[in-house]
Order: sequence, then structure tokens, then C-alpha cells
Amino acid sequence: MIDIGLTHIALPVSNVERSIEFYATYAGMKVVHRRIDKEEGISVVLLCDGTRPFVIVLLETNSVRSVLSPSAHLGVGCPSREYMDNLCDRARSSGILIQEPKDSGYPVGYWALLRDPDGHTLELSYGQEVGLIVEESIKNSSAN
Repeated sequence: MIDIGLTHIALPVSNVERSIEFYATYAGMKVVHRRIDKEEGISVVLLCDGTRPFVIVLLETNSVRSVLSPSAHLGVGCPSREYMDNLCDRARSSGILIQEPKDSGYPVGYWALLRDPDGHTLELSYGQEVGLIVEESIKNSSAN
């Protein structure tokens, strides 16, 4: 089988183990592949949450120069507001919550922003219904 469509995003990180811990805690992701790149000699780790064939590729580097800032971010849907609030409480006590949870109504939903160990932004959300929007769009396309 050949991968087609959007499969991954690659993020430079300064400490791959610290980033693995962050994304495991706040995005429910786990390591699905790990290697040392033969040409660059850097650690490469693929993380996946198991809900779809999409990974975050962590590329360990000495210096992270560009980061996903709040408007450029990764988004993770949470199973409930309570679950999200618990993660936000943990992030707040760790000093990495950069936007308190906010309910912006449909279609944005309930959301908050966190800062990963290298300054990349992770959005937690509940009620955005991205999957349902995509599913409906596909259904409508195939009906035409």
C-alpha cells in the first residue's frame, strides 16, 4: 500500500525524549518508529495517536529556529470538556498553558493552547467536529 494524502508533520526539537513525554501526555501519542538518520546523525521519532494514519515526526536538532506559533499549531480533539480541563490544569501547573480554555461556540468549540518544550503550539479542543465535517464533505462529494 502506498501512502497518499497528508501523512505527517515534521517538527525540529531540541530534546526528543522531552518532546515524546509532552506529546504522550497532552496528545495521547506514542512512539511508532525510532531511528538515527544515517546522513544527518540525528534522532528521528514518529509519534501517532492511533486514530488515523498520521504522525508527528520529531527531528532532534541542536537549535530550534522556527516554531509553530499560536496561529500555526497542531490540533488535538479531546473526548470531553472534563478531560480537556484536566489536561489544562496539568499544563497550567507546569507553566505551559498559553491560552486558557475558551468556548467559542460552533464550529470552533471549546479550546486552549499549550506550549511544547521547544515553543511549538498545541491546541486542545472539544466540539470542533472536524472529523464530522470531513465525513459529510466526502459523503456529499460521492453523492454528486
